[in-house]
Amino acid sequence: MHLSADRRCRPLSFVLTPGQAGDSPQFRAVLERIKIRLLVGRPRTRPAAVAADKAYSSRANRVYLRRRRIKAVIPEKSDQAAHRKKRGSRGGRPVNHDPELYKQRNAAERCINRIREWRGLAFRFDKTPDSYLAGLYLRGTILWVRSLRST
Repeated sequence: MHLSADRRCRPLSFVLTPGQAGDSPQFRAVLERIKIRLLVGRPRTRPAAVAADKAYSSRANRVYLRRRRIKAVIPEKSDQAAHRKKRGSRGGRPVNHDPELYKQRNAAERCINRIREWRGLAFRFDKTPDSYLAGLYLRGTILWVRSLRST
């Protein structure tokens, strides 16, 4: 399961994949499923910034974010930094990210913990992907409703 979450630990989108699927190839699919409906107008599909861990650090992901005018808050992997330095001036600029925004990256981890408070989702009792995804959407809806009541 791959998900995106806002700063208040509410899920924004889910992508269900097999357990052995890598994180970075799912980055684009997760971001493309974000749709936040406001009171008027079209749904928002572009966050201002995306904070992710080093597993999502790739040139393709950074190009995708830059093309959509989304600020990338993703630290660079040490092997990528070494390769870039080895290439010299052809390696490009060093990656910079806002360390204050990066501190809020754990919102996605906390969102996963809130989702897994449901035992059926934590231990994957549902045998089919469709029923598991339905449980994820139900739990995500409950988290959103509770957050709206508390404000």
